[in-house]
Amino acid sequence: MPSDHSIRTRPRKQTRPHRNLTEIATHLADLTELWQPLVEYDPVSRYYARLAKEPDFEAWLLTWLPGQGTNWHDHGGSAGAFVVVRGTLTERHASVNPLAHPRIEPELRELSEGALRAFGTKHIHEVTNNGWEPAVSVHVYSPALVEMTTYAEEGSRLRKLSSQLAGVNW
Repeated sequence: MPSDHSIRTRPRKQTRPHRNLTEIATHLADLTELWQPLVEYDPVSRYYARLAKEPDFEAWLLTWLPGQGTNWHDHGGSAGAFVVVRGTLTERHASVNPLAHPRIEPELRELSEGALRAFGTKHIHEVTNNGWEPAVSVHVYSPALVEMTTYAEEGSRLRKLSSQLAGVNW
């Protein structure tokens, strides 16, 4: 932990945007009349629909059939928050060290209906519907997602695989 006498080379990160994303995600999750008509399920891959695109954030609805999930990924420097509005999702996450490969944390997070998960700009995770019922979640990102990096699991570490750009290869 830096002492009061240390020199900072970078400004402190603002915590307010994360709280705002949490508030926005919670508010949108409560607006069932907004997202409920958009719920669809795709047996081949997760289904998603954009709920909002604003200058400082974007919001998405995602649906997850049992067994569907993401690969290990980050959000290209965007912070985010999501609320599970139906079903249960399981999140695994990795700790990030700029001097080493990301390390997979052993604990799982079970996120059931009503659970809120907020994360910062360096977050790497994998999210899966390990349950028996379909799941639905509302996600908010700031700034809007333009890039995501995928990772390969190698033991307890992650190795960067590729970068994907919105509108190009996703």
